[in-house]
Amino acid sequence: MNLLATGLATLTGAITAQAQKSSDRPNIIMIMVDDMGFSDISPYGGTDVETPNLQKLADEGIRFRQFYNNSISAPTRASLITGQYQHKAGVGYFNVNLGLPTYQGYLNHESLTFAEVLRSAGYTTLMSGKWHVGDEQSQWPNQRGFDHFFGFSGGFSCYYDSENDNNNRFKMEIIKDNEPYKLQHNEHLTDAIGNHALEFIQDASNKKNPFFLYLAFNAPHWPLQAKTADIEKYRGKYTIGWDSLRQLRYENAKQIGVVSSTQQLADHDEHLQPWNKLSYYEKEYWQRRQEVYAAMIDGVDQQIGRILSKLKEIKRYDNTLIVFISDNGAQGGGPKPRDFDASGPVGSAGTFYVQNACWSQAGNSPLRDYKGRPYEGGIGAPFIAWYPKHIKGGKIVDGIAHLIDIAPTFYEFGRAKYPKTYNGVTTNALPGHSLLPVLTGKSETVERGEPLFWERGGNCAVRDGRWKMISIYPENRIELYDIETDRAEQHNVAIEHPDIVARLTAAYGNWALENGVIDYSLLDKRAQKGMANFK
Repeated sequence: MNLLATGLATLTGAITAQAQKSSDRPNIIMIMVDDMGFSDISPYGGTDVETPNLQKLADEGIRFRQFYNNSISAPTRASLITGQYQHKAGVGYFNVNLGLPTYQGYLNHESLTFAEVLRSAGYTTLMSGKWHVGDEQSQWPNQRGFDHFFGFSGGFSCYYDSENDNNNRFKMEIIKDNEPYKLQHNEHLTDAIGNHALEFIQDASNKKNPFFLYLAFNAPHWPLQAKTADIEKYRGKYTIGWDSLRQLRYENAKQIGVVSSTQQLADHDEHLQPWNKLSYYEKEYWQRRQEVYAAMIDGVDQQIGRILSKLKEIKRYDNTLIVFISDNGAQGGGPKPRDFDASGPVGSAGTFYVQNACWSQAGNSPLRDYKGRPYEGGIGAPFIAWYPKHIKGGKIVDGIAHLIDIAPTFYEFGRAKYPKTYNGVTTNALPGHSLLPVLTGKSETVERGEPLFWERGGNCAVRDGRWKMISIYPENRIELYDIETDRAEQHNVAIEHPDIVARLTAAYGNWALENGVIDYSLLDKRAQKGMANFK
């Protein structure tokens, strides 16, 4: 390590010495689900969904009341994987190329993936699931530091390889280590993602070095497709309707402590019809959607249980750090579903039903709004961390953390040095902060010293301490909320605090300049054209 300290060693030599000294470093498993709301699981109030394994991780680990993503899939994954704000990583809008470096739609090489950094530190690096930050083969996980990859590169996939699927646009393209892969007949993709994660872990267990697994489930993202046995567990469970479910989860979340006892319930979405105004047949129609959605989350939890059993089997249970988050809030989309194929019952292979705001308002309860927007319901997510050796069980803290904090956390736990250059390229510095002090009980929240920022599709936000400023495109009206007293974002106090608005506006301008954020009005037409070909 003296060579490293004096700067005379090469990166490889330094990391090798570091790895030899750090034989007790944890295995690391990063679990992300897709389009799941704040209260869609039992540790955050969704006791209607059976998630015993996530409950176990929460009871034996730590939960954050406030953890933030980037409101939508590709930008979230760009920040998670690199530890950068998404524009700095090259995915400022989505996985579509808008013709500018910060909006190219795939990860640049100045922003290292956590696989590249951890592999350099001696970790075996594994991934199973959804990538969504590079569609071309040169941009796939195996080319960005992962030793093994199973999954798909795009934004979503059907869950069955069904001959009945008439939506050719949505045919799945599954990959395993750069080669095409075909699911078995009636094999559900969530199970396949779990199976390959187990396979990779088993292979890695034959080595003495630790492993890193990025487990990125696409469930419960549409299309709504689940195994029949899982759907049947929820038959008749949602006769109470979305309004009562929303209220119930709000009360549960307060009782558990994942929101404060003074937390308000966000106003009812005025675009959604109250449940008690629906006809009997409408209620029957809508219940089926939530039954399938719950079954999809249940299926993920089952795979997490299998992962925990595998860790015990290979004797790495006590020395593994597991982090669980969602990539954004639950799907919005108004009262009418955007279904691409309504043939066959919801949940079955070959159909393409879409989750939308009706049940999603319950999924995001008690927070405001949905996926794609920077209100708390769009960017607020569950955060669970479990590490038997170092995290005290059952603790709930404010946290106030962001995706950019996860990579530095992994590097500190794994004793991995983030290099200033990599393969001859000068790297982007990491803007986040390690969560180790919060996870190990030394702090209740991240001591940041600077605000957090968001921009996606012209929707902007700044969070600094108790204050959160928001601007929604194209109105661009400034809103200011005191999150300590109004996390439901019901009371815009911008007029009362012009000094805070001015300070946060200036801070946002500096951040936007540093990260290559472009006025979205100049990109809007490019974005619409790019999304027309979205896969």
